[in-house]
Amino acid sequence: MAFNEEQYNEMSNQLHQVKNEISKFIVGQEEVIEFTLYSILADGHALLEGLPGLGKTMLIRTISEVLDLSFSRIQFTPDLMPTDITGTNIIERTENGKQQFAFQPGPIFSQMVLADEINRATPKTQSALLEAMGEKTVTILGDTKKMAKPFFVLATQNPIEMEGTYPLPEAQMDRFLCKILVPYPSKQELMEIMKRTTGALEVDLEKVMNSDSIILAQQMVKEVLVAEEMMEYAVNLVVATHPEGEDSHPEVKQFVMYGSGPRGLQSIIKLAKARAVLHGRFHVSIADIKSVAKPALRHRMMMNYEGEASGKTADDMIETILTTIQQGVGL
Repeated sequence: MAFNEEQYNEMSNQLHQVKNEISKFIVGQEEVIEFTLYSILADGHALLEGLPGLGKTMLIRTISEVLDLSFSRIQFTPDLMPTDITGTNIIERTENGKQQFAFQPGPIFSQMVLADEINRATPKTQSALLEAMGEKTVTILGDTKKMAKPFFVLATQNPIEMEGTYPLPEAQMDRFLCKILVPYPSKQELMEIMKRTTGALEVDLEKVMNSDSIILAQQMVKEVLVAEEMMEYAVNLVVATHPEGEDSHPEVKQFVMYGSGPRGLQSIIKLAKARAVLHGRFHVSIADIKSVAKPALRHRMMMNYEGEASGKTADDMIETILTTIQQGVGL
C-alpha cells in the first residue's frame, strides 16, 4: 500500500477541517455535507433532493470555495438548450480580416459544476450532461474535449411531484454516485440560520484544500482495503434489491419493480471507502457499508404500482434489507 496509517490520519484531520469550515456558513445538514464530501472523495457525482429554499445551492457553492475549485452554476429551465451547457463554435474575425470558427466553452468546463434544479429542464438538455458525467469528456461537432481535473457534477432537484419538473431518465440517475435527501432544519437550526443570514455578520471561509490535495485524497480512497467478507456483504445487499431473486425478502418481491444494477455495488464500495478515509481508516467496515447503503441505492430502485399505492419508498425497502441480511451469507 502506497500510503501509511499516519497519512490516512493526516488526511482525516484535513477533511474534518473542511467540514468545520463549511459548518461556519451552513447550519446543520451534517449528513448532507458528509455524503457530498464522500462523493467528491470517491470521484463521483451527487444528486441533492429537497424542497426549494433549504440551502442546497449555497451548500455546494460553499464546498467549492472551501476546496478552492473553479465553480460554475447552471440554472436549469425548460428553455435551456444543450449548447448552453457544453458550449458551441462561434465565428470570430482574425487580425487579417478572415473569419474562422472558435470554440466558446460552456459552464460544464469547470471543476465543480452545480446543475441547479436539474429536473426543470427537458430530457434532451438533461442528457447533455451524460457524456461529461460518465466519460469526463464532451464531444462537440466530432471534436472531443476533456473535462477539468478533478471534475464533479453536484445537481439539485425538487421533488418530482412539484409542478414544472421532468423526471430524470434512469440512465442519468444511475450516473449519480448517490442521492442525498435534504431535510427541513430543526427549530434550533432555523434560529441559527436567521442569526447568520439576517444580521451584519459576514463569514470569511478559509480555503482548506485544493485540486492537488483532492486528487491525492481520491488516490488514498482507491487504495482503502476491502476484505472479502465486506465485499460479499455489499454484493448481498445489491442482490437483495432484486424482486425476482429466489431469496429476496417478501416485501421486496411485493413492492419493488426493479432493483439496483452493478453501478449500485460500485457506489456502495466507493462511498464506504470514502467514509473510511474521513474516519482515518484504511479498511472498510460493516458500519461503512450500512451507512452508505441508502444514498447509494435509493435512486436505483423503483417501486411498482402496489408499492407506490402503499406509500412504500426505496428507503423503506433498503431498511428492511439491512435488518434482514446476514453478514457474508445473504438473506
